[in-house]
Amino acid sequence: MKVLGIAGWSGSGKTTLVVRLLPALIARGITVSTIKHAHHGFEVDQPGKDSWRHREAGATEVLVSSARRWALLHEHRGAPEASLDQLIARMSPVDLLLIEGFKHYPHDKIEVWREALQKPLLARDDRRVVAIAADAPPGGVVVPILSLDDAAAIADFILDHCGLMATPA
Repeated sequence: MKVLGIAGWSGSGKTTLVVRLLPALIARGITVSTIKHAHHGFEVDQPGKDSWRHREAGATEVLVSSARRWALLHEHRGAPEASLDQLIARMSPVDLLLIEGFKHYPHDKIEVWREALQKPLLARDDRRVVAIAADAPPGGVVVPILSLDDAAAIADFILDHCGLMATPA
């Protein structure tokens, strides 16, 4: 399973890019999963639902299953946040695993950069940035610059970088 990050500062458009890349990659016959890092507490469960009641009663993990999907809810209960390696180990095998966020982890990544944010380029200090997807070409970098608006070209770059072959349906 190939792993590639999509990293950048808050508000740079990481999620928008991932959502545009998924259909472009899938159309090329690539199976893709994602891991998204949240910098704040989040809730995927709903108060009053049975699974929520199980967690509130103290369960460390609750697995909810139906004919359409299953979800595993894990409460840290004071334990440290899981590392990216631990999260990757929980994923089912696919051709490509896109990691959104986790910008400081040492894995290859495409940086999403927007000129208007006036944020420093991660690529200047992170040798694992293999390309920059930008809305305007930043200067002074040696990695490929990709148009943030061209999901197809970014998908092609990802396939080439990861050594994956397109097999359209």
